[in-house]
Amino acid sequence: MAAGLCWSCDTKDPAPPGGNLRIEFDNVVGDKNLVLNGVSYENATGEDFVVTKFNYFVSNFRLYKTDGSVFTVPQDSCYFLVKEDNRASQFVTLKNIPTGDYDHVEFMVGVDSLRNTMPEAKRTGALDPGGDMAGDGMYWAWNSGYIFVKLEGSSSFGNPTNDKFYYHIGLYGGYDKPTVNNTRIVKIKFGDDLARVTEGHTPEVHLFADVLKFFDGPATNLSIAEYPGIMAAEVHRPYTQKIADNYKQMFSYDHIH
Repeated sequence: MAAGLCWSCDTKDPAPPGGNLRIEFDNVVGDKNLVLNGVSYENATGEDFVVTKFNYFVSNFRLYKTDGSVFTVPQDSCYFLVKEDNRASQFVTLKNIPTGDYDHVEFMVGVDSLRNTMPEAKRTGALDPGGDMAGDGMYWAWNSGYIFVKLEGSSSFGNPTNDKFYYHIGLYGGYDKPTVNNTRIVKIKFGDDLARVTEGHTPEVHLFADVLKFFDGPATNLSIAEYPGIMAAEVHRPYTQKIADNYKQMFSYDHIH
């Protein structure tokens, strides 16, 4: 569970100067751009697949300066839903960042337990729990909470009746009974580059999110034929932890604008 940043309220001291930092989440499949509905790819087990939907939550951002200091973005301002079918959603803007040079970023894939269990009035915008689960809905019931990553598509190895596959991976530890916890923390260094935040300049950090690593990661090689559909069913929960360990590794740094 991540905690928000607390600022002291001293009206005698002016607020420190700040700026913005933007992060682009560029979804790819290996060395190819991700294209929905039509382009066929292949995973490590040799299975073809077409992606029809790819959504995921990123949250709880922390930015690291070259001097070793860390800025934690206030929680009310750091929940974002990235959707491959919505280009604007792939650009996350972190506002009111202290000026300075930053060399890496940390964020959570998913939604922490604190926000999962807050009253719905505090879960608005990207965290709106509404929506049709057959479409872009990213929320289950109270104890299961948000879907952190939703990957859907078709494959000749998919469900025999319609060739489809679907992976809805969530679970934050549970509210009234325990579940697995599939939130994951990602930390990415900017290589030899720096994101220089000033009051007049907003650097843009370009990150890749590689769908292949959702399938083919350090924890498992996910087979569509073996698992054409995974959600929150108890029988699948241990395996969802391996998928979560995979998607933790799907992010990488490219460059800074």
